[in-house]
Amino acid sequence: MTTDQITIIAFGSLLVLALAFDLGLLSKKGSHITIKKALWQTTFWVSLALVFFGFLWYENGHETAIKYLSAYLMEWSLSIDNIFVFILIFGFFKVKEKFYARVLLIGILMAILFRIIFIAIGIGLVQQFQWILYIFGAILVYTGITMFRTNHEEEAGDLEKNRVYKLLQRALPLTPSDGDGKWKITVNGKKFYTSLFVVVIMLATTDIVFALDSIPAVFAIAPKDPLVIYTSNIFAVLGLRSLFFLLKGAANKFGNLQQGIAIVLVFIGVKMLIEYFHIEIPVYVSLLVIVVCIAASMVYSVAVSNRTQENKDNDAGADREIH
Repeated sequence: MTTDQITIIAFGSLLVLALAFDLGLLSKKGSHITIKKALWQTTFWVSLALVFFGFLWYENGHETAIKYLSAYLMEWSLSIDNIFVFILIFGFFKVKEKFYARVLLIGILMAILFRIIFIAIGIGLVQQFQWILYIFGAILVYTGITMFRTNHEEEAGDLEKNRVYKLLQRALPLTPSDGDGKWKITVNGKKFYTSLFVVVIMLATTDIVFALDSIPAVFAIAPKDPLVIYTSNIFAVLGLRSLFFLLKGAANKFGNLQQGIAIVLVFIGVKMLIEYFHIEIPVYVSLLVIVVCIAASMVYSVAVSNRTQENKDNDAGADREIH
């Protein structure tokens, strides 16, 4: 049995056990997911990803392990940005909290399926057309620059004009009702798709859009290592549900995270493009850039948020003294 086969078996076994533990014990149906519980779940998935990093180091060597960790951190940071869009979608469609876990689970499982398909297509394209990596690099540079200039408030206003939502409105009979958790309901003898059905489709398609950024990025880190590409993506996506519950009350605390991610995307894109001139940036440097940019943007975001809140509190106190 080869090293890759052992790694794939280990990854699959770990994944099955983790899903059984998460869904069976940590996420019982109808249970309320508190911030504390979400923190434990997030810690569980991150720890699992790091355990697999240790296994890769032991079984496949340090270079593969570092590539995996870099790819995982890249995907995980993009997943955090993805979560903020998920929060906007839930708010826009006024999803009740009791349906959060179920809708997220189905949406995320669909996202994993789509990512596996996209990665398989990407691997096939890269194997046949090596030059496509330069196109990926150009896409990442453009996406990073665009992301740096935009914000989630603008995305919130765009949900009404979202192409997928407008297509669903034209193609299917929709109702604003959540159907008490059902995907379809019958009203006066006619079947309608509920808002929860629309939300699941929106979550899955939103992740597809993010995958168009994240998958080229991970190809830049490990272009010839499908094992790293698949495992880093799946581990990052599986942690989305717990991250949602952890961040939904603190989305405004990370207002500048998007800029940090944008800088990383531009760096990864440039890294892919300069390889045309036989200039190769070591994977250790990529890992360092990813960690520094994401950590710095998170720390800066929290500092700005706390300063803004402090100013608001001071202004409110001054108003009370005047009155």
